[in-house]
Amino acid sequence: MQAEKVYLKEIEWPDFGSATPVIYPSSGEIESRIEKCREMMRARSLTHLVVYADREHCGNLMYLAHFDPRFEEALLIIKEQGVPLLLVGNECVSHLTVSPIFNDSKLRFERYQPFSLISQPRDESRSLREILSDEVINEASKVGCIGWKYFTEIEFLEYEAAIELPHFIVNTLQLLCGKGNVVNASDILMSPVYGLKAACSAFEIAHFEFSNVMASEGVINLLKNFRYDVTDFELVREYQFTGYPLGCHVGLKSSGNKRIGLSSPVGALVKKGDSCSVNLSYWGSNICRAGWVVESEDDLPVEAKDYIEKFAAPYFSACVKWLENIRIGTKGKVLYDIISGRLPFEDFQIFLNPGHLIHYEEWVSSPVYKNSEDEIRSGMYFQVDIIPHSEKYYSSRMEDGIIIADEELRMQVKQQYPETYDRCMRRREFMKEELGIALPEEVLPLSNMPALVPPFFLNYKKVFSLKS
Repeated sequence: MQAEKVYLKEIEWPDFGSATPVIYPSSGEIESRIEKCREMMRARSLTHLVVYADREHCGNLMYLAHFDPRFEEALLIIKEQGVPLLLVGNECVSHLTVSPIFNDSKLRFERYQPFSLISQPRDESRSLREILSDEVINEASKVGCIGWKYFTEIEFLEYEAAIELPHFIVNTLQLLCGKGNVVNASDILMSPVYGLKAACSAFEIAHFEFSNVMASEGVINLLKNFRYDVTDFELVREYQFTGYPLGCHVGLKSSGNKRIGLSSPVGALVKKGDSCSVNLSYWGSNICRAGWVVESEDDLPVEAKDYIEKFAAPYFSACVKWLENIRIGTKGKVLYDIISGRLPFEDFQIFLNPGHLIHYEEWVSSPVYKNSEDEIRSGMYFQVDIIPHSEKYYSSRMEDGIIIADEELRMQVKQQYPETYDRCMRRREFMKEELGIALPEEVLPLSNMPALVPPFFLNYKKVFSLKS
């Protein structure tokens, strides 16, 4: 495919402003999610859903209760009707008030001490079998288990029976209602085709925009204050970490850890002339950029002098084409083919899906893969996570969050969260007028550095654009 002409030009980065924290959903918001789950339960003849979470895997429980277990584990039990029950360990009892439905007496709880850390008191809770039995889980029940992933026939012949929850929970369920009546139901929330988390509400859009603003402002501050001959520990302070929970590890990969994938800072000096990647991820966002610790092409290693022409500019052009084609109704294979056609694997080594869904967790699922017939739909929250790699050129990155929203959803955001909507519109205008990117009308950019890709970290003002 013929790539568009890409320019490097110096600009003054725009200031889109800060975002007021949008953190706590209403009880009504959460109750509507639970009711949608019950509709899908009925369609599958499920009598119960059990939703497991721990510190690493709390996104689905956050969605259904706005509760994240700290130090411990938790289990939410949803019946066909009635008030759900949440099992928590010793320390999380005091954390229950983070949940709006708990505060409104729309969530029951019970202390289940085996979810606590080892050696803590274990003598005040009922057995799991007794608790589940009282929730009317018996031989007449069919239970759907939600953890953090589901499987397909690619992995297992009987994929519905492949359940990623801890064995002691699955075993107890199977003893109560039979092995064949306990199934994996994580796709109810996580499928890119019909999963509930793949269709964000106006509240979720406002929340994730807040998270994107916070993360992108941290990365912006880092890039504006980037320097070398200091340790990555010192440099990472420029992220101005706010204390909001992280969606994944903090990344700063350069001189001391450049051979370690997914590395966090290690205390090594950042050196001029080396490659570098940075990322900051709060719940619901991940902002990442990759380039070189240089001021211009003159500072690049001899073997990478043509980094712009051969690698970074083609990457930017391909990402722009991806953005310009992500429309409601577009099939995932179209987006996949844009990237694979413009960025051949032998040169760019893009192995993972070129773009995926994100939510409280950094990766939910993706409709973008080879030969995908999955269609882009309104409410999808995408991470523009297209990861090239080269031994010679290292990488480049335009990793931000975008929402796909039809007119009705856009109007809901405009009416309920006008400041969020206004920032999204101003970002769209900037991308069009300054960078030459013609976004489809349904795309709402959430990051305060929308499509701003500085290849030289010592000169952040020089960015790629389709306009000279």
